[in-house]
Amino acid sequence: MRILGIDPGSVLCGYGVIEQIDSKLSLIEYGTIEIKKKISDFNLRLGEIYSRVNSIIERTQPDQAAIESVFYSKNAQSVIKLSHARASAIVAIVNKNIPLTEYAARDIKKSVSGNGNASKEQIRFMIKTILNISDDITHFDTTDALAVAICHCNKHNIQVINSYNSWSEYINHNPEKIIKL
Repeated sequence: MRILGIDPGSVLCGYGVIEQIDSKLSLIEYGTIEIKKKISDFNLRLGEIYSRVNSIIERTQPDQAAIESVFYSKNAQSVIKLSHARASAIVAIVNKNIPLTEYAARDIKKSVSGNGNASKEQIRFMIKTILNISDDITHFDTTDALAVAICHCNKHNIQVINSYNSWSEYINHNPEKIIKL
């Protein structure tokens, strides 16, 4: 399963594509879509987000996508702009008929680090460790997007496990996941 994770933003939009084969995660591609502040027309910025996400999808061919939900902080204008940026990415994803799931920031952090209140630095450390990334990732938007994708993998695995009637049924259908001591 190949997953596209998106951390939306109207100036910086992080993305990450990972692949899960059995229980192993592999990094496919990651980066930050930097929408130039020189583009003063906000609608043109939204078009740029749509175009760039569409290009990422065509290049990486994800099976599923996940995006961070909007949360309200203190500035209503920021939430509105963020919502528009999310919508641009979402339209690019759904136009390609890719299943999309949303996750709250707290759930993403907890899934990746075990702590729903983890700092951006802690998430970056965990992402680099989990995916064995040695490069210096400068934008938190990028590590946040990879965290969204990993969260989706983790949630998907839980749903798969919960689809069995018992642990013995799960073990019988997944012998490769059993470690013999």
